[in-house]
Order: sequence, then structure tokens, then C-alpha cells
Amino acid sequence: MASVRFTVTPTKAEDLPGLSDTSPDISSRSSGRGHVRFGSRESVNRSEPLSEGSGGLTTTGENETPDRTNTDQGDTSLCVCVCVCAQQCHVFISSYFLSLPPLLQEEMDTRPKVSSLLNRLANYTNLTQGAREHEEAESIGEKRKAHKSPQMGTFMGVYLPCLQNIFGVILFLRLTWVVGTAGVLQALCIVFICCCCTLLTAISMSAIATNGVVPAGGSYFMISRSLGPEFGGAVGLCFYLGTTFAGAMYILGAIEILLMYIAPWAAIFVSGSPDGEGAAMLNNMRVYGSIFLLLMALLVFVGVKYVNKLASVFLACVIISILSIYTGALVSAFSNGTVPSTFDLSLPSSEATTTLWLQFCEGPDLNASCDYYFNLSNISEIPGIPGLSSGVITENIWSVYLTKGDVLEKGSLPSPRPVHPPTNRLPYVFADITTSFTLLVGIFFPSVTGIMAGSNRSGDLKDAQRSIPIGTIMAILTTSLVYLSSVVLFGACIEGVVLRDKFGDSVKGNLVVGTLSWPSPWVIVIGSFFSTCGAGLQSLTGAPRLLQAIAKDNIIPFLRVFGHGKANGEPTWALLLTALIAELGILIASLDLVAPILSMFFLMCYLFVNLACALQTLLRTPNWRPRFSYYHWTLSFLGMIICLALMFISSWYYAIVAIVIAGMIYKYIEYHGAEKEWGDGIRGLSLSAARYALLRLEEGPPHTKNWRPQLLVLLKLDEDAYVKSPRLLTFASQLKAGKGLTIVGTVITGNYLHSYGEALAAEQTLKHQMDKEKVKGFCQCIVANKAREGISHMIQSSGLGGMRHNTVVMGWPLAWRQSEDPQSWKTFINTVRVTTAAHLALLVPKNISLFPGNSEPCAEGYIDVWWIVHDGGMLMLLPFLLRQHKVWRKCAMRIFTVAQMEDNSIQMKKDLATFLYHLRIEADVEVVEMHNSDISAYTYERTLMMEQRSQMLRQMRLSKSDREKEAQLVKDRNSMLRLTSIGSDDDEDTDGGRERDGGMSASENRRVHMTWTKEKALQYRATHSGCSTPEGFRDMLSIRPDHSNVRRMHTAVKLNEVIVNKSHDARLVLLNMPGPPRNPAGDENYMEFLEVLTEGLERVLLVRGGGSEVITIYS
Repeated sequence: MASVRFTVTPTKAEDLPGLSDTSPDISSRSSGRGHVRFGSRESVNRSEPLSEGSGGLTTTGENETPDRTNTDQGDTSLCVCVCVCAQQCHVFISSYFLSLPPLLQEEMDTRPKVSSLLNRLANYTNLTQGAREHEEAESIGEKRKAHKSPQMGTFMGVYLPCLQNIFGVILFLRLTWVVGTAGVLQALCIVFICCCCTLLTAISMSAIATNGVVPAGGSYFMISRSLGPEFGGAVGLCFYLGTTFAGAMYILGAIEILLMYIAPWAAIFVSGSPDGEGAAMLNNMRVYGSIFLLLMALLVFVGVKYVNKLASVFLACVIISILSIYTGALVSAFSNGTVPSTFDLSLPSSEATTTLWLQFCEGPDLNASCDYYFNLSNISEIPGIPGLSSGVITENIWSVYLTKGDVLEKGSLPSPRPVHPPTNRLPYVFADITTSFTLLVGIFFPSVTGIMAGSNRSGDLKDAQRSIPIGTIMAILTTSLVYLSSVVLFGACIEGVVLRDKFGDSVKGNLVVGTLSWPSPWVIVIGSFFSTCGAGLQSLTGAPRLLQAIAKDNIIPFLRVFGHGKANGEPTWALLLTALIAELGILIASLDLVAPILSMFFLMCYLFVNLACALQTLLRTPNWRPRFSYYHWTLSFLGMIICLALMFISSWYYAIVAIVIAGMIYKYIEYHGAEKEWGDGIRGLSLSAARYALLRLEEGPPHTKNWRPQLLVLLKLDEDAYVKSPRLLTFASQLKAGKGLTIVGTVITGNYLHSYGEALAAEQTLKHQMDKEKVKGFCQCIVANKAREGISHMIQSSGLGGMRHNTVVMGWPLAWRQSEDPQSWKTFINTVRVTTAAHLALLVPKNISLFPGNSEPCAEGYIDVWWIVHDGGMLMLLPFLLRQHKVWRKCAMRIFTVAQMEDNSIQMKKDLATFLYHLRIEADVEVVEMHNSDISAYTYERTLMMEQRSQMLRQMRLSKSDREKEAQLVKDRNSMLRLTSIGSDDDEDTDGGRERDGGMSASENRRVHMTWTKEKALQYRATHSGCSTPEGFRDMLSIRPDHSNVRRMHTAVKLNEVIVNKSHDARLVLLNMPGPPRNPAGDENYMEFLEVLTEGLERVLLVRGGGSEVITIYS
């Protein structure tokens, strides 16, 4: 058996790794035993220092954590006893401190020690996520602490922060006034509605928060990732403004407590008359509020760690203040509750007067002149705090709404109705504002906000999926119970006149709720002052971080600067903007006016949280899997309705302003913000709505009244993948004016497997061109072996369901006569045939490069329509649609129709004018008479030239393969001539070469020397170039034009003469487009007819209807 000897020296606790005082729960595990096992059996040099990275020691224990001892004393030594054998080595670590009694050891796993609980309370923080990292980064000269996993539970991480954020200044300064004015029943209704709103919102928020990790930003992150960047940015900024104005409200509340109840002598502005007291108080609020705001902003700027250290103090103030109220209510049940009066209320005797007499009369004499209202009134002394057993709740149960300037009176006692109201120069208590139920709702609602505190700190929670729902809902239930019970207690303990005294003038200038508290009113005064200061600090700490989160998402470009800050990430610029906006709230200087403003912003935020949850639930998106299962879309919609109702109940004009601000931010992000794809619910809603709409469109064809051109624009790309005719897109945008469907397509010849990258590049080119021309629509790129096949496939397959194109727009093939390749005009004619077979309308703008751009409005002119064949009304509808665009708006419309010999021109004109009147289209009407005339020599010659040219092109036009064959023939001919001129010497060289090659076959020799012969050349020329021989020219000269072609040419020539004569100065000419011939042999003649028909016209739009009516006279 081998043995190893170690040298053991006493060591301080903090020198051992893993035993520092920063480790969590070190005291609760001090009684366990640890086992340290060496990983190697070889001898170890104990003189080397212990290090974490040595790897020689592995620690195990009962709770899978290293044993730690309480290290409150820095000089505590540890005795390490070692026993070594060949198989194992155990190191037992024990403490000098007395171990816990065995009776309580088993409970340490589930219940913490008192010391651990106090340690956690001491480290309590109400800061949002990320503040701890900022606090650590601000500690200059300190070593960075090792990253620890989140350890905060439901109570410390969610419940207490929510509790501190919900309880605020309204509870201490305005709840008694709300109860006295609205009565107990209506006050309970106000509290219940507001609490239901936040409870339903908390349920929706819990579902969203447990559907994934919620980083910094809280509600903004939840809404933006659920409803998209537009809604998220708009509501996030509204929530930011609400939090900022909340900071201003808390500061104003703290200043009101300071100047009204703590230090009235500190007022800077003092009015010499009662009429100016209100203005002087507002000025004092502005000055002190600005000073407080500056100090708080500096404190937040210097370091959030100081705010963190004060968080537990502020929380203690809130809890102690609330407990003192309940204690005072219980004590009032066993005492008379009389509040000492400022004056001697004894009735004046026949010999002398009292101090009260001097307040309302001009002298101490009994015959002195007194106030008229005082003379008509009786003097009664009533207790201000009757107590729970007094039954005063029966009087306070009903509402007493007052108008500004009314005197506070006890409703159960008779009151005089003087002609002249009492003056404010005497010690009467007046109502400072006109009250109503809606006003009280807006003032009270800020006291139930703050439910987002837990979700904002999800990164600091040990189990956010469990803690956020439980902690938030429990905090709301707790605060709701406190508010509801407080309403009942105030109504049952305090006299109604005192409740309606907002500033406590009737109780010696004390805070009304302070008169109920026990043991002293100063408990409430001091506690409420510090709690409001703490709430203001929390708002100034959280609002800049919210703005920083919005700025870092880069969805609002002008907010990018607020995403930067100090080196540790503190949002310096955001804090500056927050302070400036809060200063605006402080300049309002009235708590009752600021409260409805922030109510609007918070209500809008809660509304969209409910909307987000409802949408995600109804759409059933695959990623919607919240762990919190106690939610339903009906609850979310109910919460959304309550939020919307409260917005307009509390203040309809503030609600409109808040909606307008959110709408402007939404539109700004939509048109100018950065594009973000967060898988939001609005995208899912759009898909569901689109699916529903497409299925509805499938139910039947659209009615004629709803017909509008749904365009398929066919574009051609050049060799560099640029659009050849971008004006086609411009024309399409002018025709659509942003309405209906537009599909822009192109065809790439080739194999899809090899041309996939080229297709993607072409698609990007089309999108870029559409953005440039401001065309809203879709682009489609098809790869096919032949262009005509690709166009045919695109016409057949573009669109989806009822959202399909009904009109094809394509360009005119330029220079088709001079083109060596006939595929361009053949593809054009094939497209015309395909659109006709598909019963689609066809628009062919000719000379598209001369059409005006979107920035080139036409001067006054005419859009001429030549209505020759009825095509369903396309010729009538298109000019009307074009004139909706600013480019064609100044152009008037003229309609020409052609009358034959047997037609009555005058009657045709009247009928056409009547038809246009019923169509509600304003246009000038003209009937053109075309007489039957003989075919002119020009027409005959033009037809002859057309047919001769067609035959010549059929004989001389060579395809690409033919040109290659001819090039090879020329090359072989030159080779034969060279061999013939050299003679026998070449033969000898050839034979020698044949001997050298040795393996060349006879067939290969024939291919080299005998590819060109005279007979073969003559035969090829006779087949492919018959026009080059005198016989070929003689055949061409003997051609007689076809009679049908002559008639078509005659019609085209005569019609062109009339059109040019009437419409030579028109801005645009619309013509019926003739159909292609049934026999493909006459395709080239068809192109020539179209050229003759449009010759001499600058801008022409050839229109071919789809065979259905597109315009109607009926409404």
C-alpha cells in the first residue's frame, strides 16, 4: 500500500477558489460535506498553489455544488485534514462555526435561512434588464465579476418590482378625492374597470412573454415581434412617451407633497391675494420640478447602481405607508376620530365673538358687517374622521360632482343658495376643477400601470416562463385588492367633505390620507414623498433604455443617434431626450392634467398587447406555443375593447392625439423605415386575408362594374440584363394609377438547371426597375428553350386563383423589317394568337420611347380614340383610366367612328353622344365617312412591293445555321483552289503526309479534299438563293398580288390617311388592332398591314379586346 504525505497550511476562505462571498446561497450549504477526489494516482506536489484551471481536483457534493462556509469574517481559517490510501483520497472541509441543528437541516433545501433572505432583500433591485451590467461596468478599478446565471425568482424578480411600479402617487394624493367626488359605488367601478383592463392585459402579456425569450425593451419587443416593426415602433414610442410623462407626473407629485405638506415655507412665488395663489403654486411646481428633474437625471447619468441601492428603501416606504393606512382605519373604529379644528368653533355669545367670527366679519363687534353666505349659514362641528363604526359610508356612497368654484358642503345638511357666490378671499374650500366620471377615470388609471416591470427583466429571472405570469398576475391581484379595500375604507372612515378636499385645507393643511394613518400623518407624508421620488427615478432609468432598444433596432432612421451612449452602454443621448420631454410635462405643472396624457399612451400600449395575443391565437401560427395556457382570444379582445373604451372615456381629444401620433409614426416606418422581417402576426394576418380574398374571388367571374385592367407586362432584357423598354413600365404605372394587379415578366432562353443564377439576376433587375418606376406589383422570370414557349407559359400560368391578369402589355418589335432574324416578329404574332386564344385583352404601344415619363406631364391636347370595331368597351375605358394620372390629366378625349355609305352619319353621332352620356364619359364625338373608292395605283404598288419583299426574304434570309454552312463552303472552296493551283507538288506532299500519318482512313481524306465541288455549289445556290439568277428575278417580276391582300392594303391605306388627317396633332391615338391571319404563311403581310395602318403617327396604342364587356352604363 502506497502512501502520500501532504503539507497542510491554514488558508483564508477568500483565497480558495469558489469560496468567495459573491457566491449565491453560501450560508445555506455550509453544513454539507464535500468530497475532493484526485483524478490521478500519481504523487502530487502540494507546494504548487491551488488553481481553478489545474484540473487536478474535481468537486462533488450532495447538491452538486461545492461546499462553502460562511465567510463573513475575513480571517476565518479552514483546517484541511487529509487521509490518503491507494484507492481513494478524501478531503474533508469543516468550519469553525457551529453547524445548524439537525432538526432544521432537512428544511434547508426548500426554505432559505433568515440570513439568506435578508441578503436577497438587501440586493433587491427594480431596474430593467441590463442595468446590473451597467452598474458593474461603472465600478472603475474593480475586477469584472464572473458571469453568473440568473438567480432571481418570482417574488424578488417580478412580484416586488411590479408592486413598486403599480403603487404610486395617485394612491396617496388623489384616491381620497376620487372616492369623495365619485362616491364609493362609482369609485369601485372606476377601480374595477381599470384593474380588469390591466389583468386582461397581463394575461395576454404572459402568453406572449412565455412564447420565447423577451430581451430588453419589454412591451416594445413583444409588440414589435408580434405585430411587426410598424406597430412595434409606433406603440414602442407611445410607451416610451408614457413612461417619460410618468416620470414627470411622479416628480410633480413629489413637489406637491414637498410644498403643500412638508415645507410650505419653501415656496419661491407667493401671491399677495387669494386670486393669484393658483398661478403662484404652478410656478413653484415648475421651478422645483425642473430642479428635481435635473438632479434625478444627473443621478441616473452618474450611475444606475445608486438608483439600485435606493430601490429597497423606496419599496419599504410604499409598504410602510400602506400598512399605516390600514392600521389607522382599524384604530379609527375605536376612537372618536375628531380632527382638531383650526379655529375655535364655539358659537358666539351675546357679549363676545370668537376667532371664527373674525374670519368672516369686518370686526369683533356683534353688529359688524359679515359675509352674506356666513350670515345665512349655521355653524356645525363635525368630526373629520368619524371612523369605521360611524356609518358615514351611507353618505359617501353616492357621487358629488362639482363645478370649478363651487364651495365644498356637507350634502346632508341644509345649505343656503345666495344670489352672489362666496368670495375666495374668505376661508371657504372651493373645487379647483370641474369633475366628472370620465375625468376621474383618466386621473386614476396611471395608478394601475407598471405591470410590465417583470417582463422587462426576464433576462435576470431563473425561470422567466414561470415567474412572469405568476408574479405579474399576483401583483395585479394584490394591488387591486388594496385599491378596492382602500376605496371602502376611505368611504367608511372619512367625512365626505374632507374626502372632496383635495389639498387638505379643512384638516389644517394636512394630507387627507395622512389624517387616517397611524401613528402619525408624517408616516404617509414622508413615505409617499420618497416613494414618488423613487418611482420618478425608475421612470428616468427605464425610459432611456426603451428608447435605446427602439433605436438599436434601426426601424426609425432619425432615432439612430439615441442608440449610442457611454462605453458601458448607458444611453446618454436617450437620457437627454427623456429629460427634455419630461420637462414639457413638468411645465404643465398640474398632476391632474399630466395624468390623462400618460393614460393615453399606456392604454394604447396595452391595447396592442391584447391585439397581438388575439391575432397570434386566431391565426394559429406554428411558432405560437406559449407555456402560459390560461389565455383565450376572447379575453384578449375584451381587454382590447376596454382599453379603447377607457381611452375615449377618460379624454377623447387626448385619445385622438395619441392615435394620430401613433399613426404618423406607423406611416413613417412603413415608407421610410428599415425593412425588418420578424415573423410578425401582421404578416400572418395578411396571408390569411389574402387567402380568404382569393377564395372569394374564385366564386365567380368579376362583374363588368368591377372590371379593371390587371396587367401582365412582357419585358425583354438585353445582353447586359438591362430592360430594353423601361417606358413600358412607365405606361403601365400611368394606366394603373396604383390600383389593381401588375405582373412584370420576362423570358430567358436556356436550360433552367444551368440558368438559375441568371434568372435570379433578371428578377432583381425587374424589381429594381419597378421600384424606379414606382410600379407596385410582382415580377416573374421564366426560363424556357424558346422565347415564344416561355411567353406562352407565362400567359397561361401567371397569377393565382381569381387574382389573374386579364390584359397583356407588350412592346412593338422595332426594326423588324431590317432584322436578319425573323424570330422577333414571329414571337410577336405568336403572342397575339396566344392572348386571343386565352380571351385576354392586348395592349401594344408603338413608338414607346416617345411616350411621356411620370415626371413629364403632357400639355393640353387630345387623346383620340378611333372606334372602328366594338371590342367590349376597352377603347372607351382606357383613356378614362389614363386621365386619372397626372401626366394625361390635361388631355381632352375625342372619339372618332367610321361610317359606311349605308350608315346615317347624323344619327350615328347622336347615338354615340347618348351612349357616352350614359357612360359618364366626357368626350367630343365625330363621325368620319369613308366612301367606296377605287383601289389606287399606290395601293396596288404597295401591295406588290409587300409580296415581292416577302418572297425575296423567304429566299434570301438565312438562318444562323445556313450562314455557318456557307462560311464552311467558302473555306472549303478556297482550299480547293489552292490545291488546284499548286498541282502535283501538293499531291506528293499530301502523299508524304499520308505516309507520315499512317492511320488516316480514306473517308477522312475524302472529307478533307472533296467537300467542295462545282456541282454541289450550283445545287446549293439554286436551292437557297434562287433570286440571284436571272430566272429568279424574272419570276419575282412576274408576281401578281393577291386580291385579298390588295383589299386589306386598300383599307389600311385609306384608314391611315383619315387618321393622320384628323389626329396628326393628338398626344395619343388608340386604334383597334386587327387580328392575325389564320394561315401563318401571311404573318409577314400582317406586320406590313399594321405598319401601314399606323404610319405617320407619333404615339399609337393598338388595342385588342378580350371578348368580354368591360364597361357598362348601369350603376
